[in-house]
Amino acid sequence: MLKDSTMWYASWFDTPYYHILYKDRDQTEAKDFMDNLTRYLSLEKGEKILDLACGKGRHSIYLNSLGFDVTGVDLSKNSIAYASQFENETLKFRVHDMCKPYPEQFSGVFNLFTSFGYFDKEEDNLSTIKAIKSNLNASGFGVIDFLNTDYVIKHLVPEEEKQVEGINFHIQRYVENGHIVKEIRFKDQGEDFFFTERVKAISLEDFKDYFDQAEVHLLDVFGNYQLQKFYKETSPRLILIFK
Repeated sequence: MLKDSTMWYASWFDTPYYHILYKDRDQTEAKDFMDNLTRYLSLEKGEKILDLACGKGRHSIYLNSLGFDVTGVDLSKNSIAYASQFENETLKFRVHDMCKPYPEQFSGVFNLFTSFGYFDKEEDNLSTIKAIKSNLNASGFGVIDFLNTDYVIKHLVPEEEKQVEGINFHIQRYVENGHIVKEIRFKDQGEDFFFTERVKAISLEDFKDYFDQAEVHLLDVFGNYQLQKFYKETSPRLILIFK
């Protein structure tokens, strides 16, 4: 049985099974979000965007198709290797740890689809926000698209079976020590696998504290991909715009 490493995201995100399990993510929703976000930020074609924790590059590729100069970075070597096939003069992908500044500045630094709060060390959350700040140019905006922990915990599905590409994924969810935990078990080709996703239940108030420490300014908060107002009890997302 395969166990996750201390940095669980480094092992799980680098497996093909992660992408199999989440292959049905809504591409239309992702595109609409990018349309709404870039329009709201008044970003113009040719401006530089950093897609922080880009995975296999779905947001980066679409942003580039809108005319932006995009760099996608991720800790997963396999994801970056896959995404690199889509590179062109204004789209590139690099392996990078988002806790550290990237050696360029951008008009927008986007951390999308709950790609935050995975770290084992609390200080890495703050380090990431400080890194985002350092990667913004004088007029740049930082964006963190996180889950609304109050909403997610309230609607948590404790157990689920999901079959994808002939693999039966058994999923369990619970809250433990301030983290939302998802355990994923499955068998493939006679071998048992077990991975864990663990995301810190970071509230809006927690983010405000990080921002104060990082000396960044929160400009707006949205509760969904249509960029509607955030409500603690009913909004599925916590989308933060800052600089």
